[in-house]
Amino acid sequence: MNEKLFIRISRKHIAFAVFDPADTAQPVSYQPYQAKAGISIAANMREAFKTEPLLSASYQRVMVLINSPVLMVPIDLYDEQQKETFYLHSFPSQRADCLLTDVLPDLSCVAIYAVGRDLKMVIDDHFPQAQYLCSNMPVWRHLHQRSFTGLRSKLYAYFHDDSLELFSFQQNRFKFCNTFEVTSLNDSLYFLLYVWRQLNLQQQHDELHLVGDIPHQEELMAELRRYLRRAYVINPTADFNRQPITQIKGMPYDLMTLIVKGR
Repeated sequence: MNEKLFIRISRKHIAFAVFDPADTAQPVSYQPYQAKAGISIAANMREAFKTEPLLSASYQRVMVLINSPVLMVPIDLYDEQQKETFYLHSFPSQRADCLLTDVLPDLSCVAIYAVGRDLKMVIDDHFPQAQYLCSNMPVWRHLHQRSFTGLRSKLYAYFHDDSLELFSFQQNRFKFCNTFEVTSLNDSLYFLLYVWRQLNLQQQHDELHLVGDIPHQEELMAELRRYLRRAYVINPTADFNRQPITQIKGMPYDLMTLIVKGR
């Protein structure tokens, strides 16, 4: 069986996708799960295993994408023995039941992120072979490659799960990487322009690229173009050469990127 199961989990949302390379007409099946409010994500995941058809099959390959606060550490400063200390100091309100790491050698850093122990146990009980991945990793790596196109400096904005990820690269390192909660058009505009100014990017020359589930997209772009000459929205259909997966409504850009480009 060549099918691969993807499970994407954030603070409030769960989604599943199955990739079957043998099915050339419709290689990806995608199913968001309606999580119940008032119970934990681990409890929702336990219920999903009872009710979701995509989870009832047997898979040899399972990838779990985790969207939780991420601590980026330069690879030359990373210390396995100190990762919990560093993480809890950076995110004092975050439970660190189980800390996982992803190494990004092409960006010279290590991503540290947390997974609830109960949640991991539920998944591992059903899929002991499951691999875990920080959900932003495929986006970072893909957009890092895009950043080498042209001579202008670029700021990337990835909207997802009621948050805004802002990052910029300088050669093979992050120049900036941070996450902001956004609940309104004004929030998005404020953080975008604040970070743009913080990085000393040039209004007439440098570029801002937005991607993902962008709230109030038309209004936001209209406001941005009052201040920046080169603000663009990345269209996944064009970005991924009209791959059929880009037509799946509601699929997060990180999951799409992982399936198309790999980790």
